[in-house]
Amino acid sequence: MNIVITGASQGIGYATVIELAKYTEHTIVCIARNKQKLVTLKNEVESINPKAKIIPIAFDLTKISQNAEDLSKSIKGYIDKIDILINNAGLLYAKPLTDLGLEEIRNMVEVNYFAPMLLIKQLIPFMGNSSHVLNISSMGGFQGSVKFPGLSVYASSKAALASLTENLAEENKKSGISFNCLALGATDTEMLREAFPDYKAPLTAQAMAGFIAYFAVHGHKYFNGKILPVSLSTP
Repeated sequence: MNIVITGASQGIGYATVIELAKYTEHTIVCIARNKQKLVTLKNEVESINPKAKIIPIAFDLTKISQNAEDLSKSIKGYIDKIDILINNAGLLYAKPLTDLGLEEIRNMVEVNYFAPMLLIKQLIPFMGNSSHVLNISSMGGFQGSVKFPGLSVYASSKAALASLTENLAEENKKSGISFNCLALGATDTEMLREAFPDYKAPLTAQAMAGFIAYFAVHGHKYFNGKILPVSLSTP
């Protein structure tokens, strides 16, 4: 399969690439800002499974509105068909709305909502029957879930991504492309530890990645247009 995943340089994204590459010959296009971390990922995958092909693309998703076509051209330079797109990248500044600067707000919306939306827009022509778009949202953006101070922009941008998923599934019913969204509960990642250093998450990035990798490959056989909570606690 040809797979594209964003936010691949650390945390859940990094671990998901490892899971996808373990026992298969997938070609995986890995997108993140940090080129060196992508090279490290590529080397680790090759040591685990030399048959898996990792294509690192260094790109800053906070600039997606200005450069969406450049990113899509880079992807299309390596693969001509996309079987799975995993919009995993996320950005969180844990501050009350009144303490957030305009650039921080803009960056969160760019990464959490605009990036997946524009990437889907650019890449849909290269998807076909049985392709699967998997958007990674958060329980913070899941309707009816417990909310926490400092997450208003992050959670609402992730909620917008969930709504986008439902609408795109409807728009693309005849295409055979499936759209699903996983609303993840607290997971032990660099982003969560930086935002909430005193909080101990119940799941490791590797544990969550195992589920995401499986769902990305198989979930569209059972679901389309669904927002599914992935959490050990109830909303």
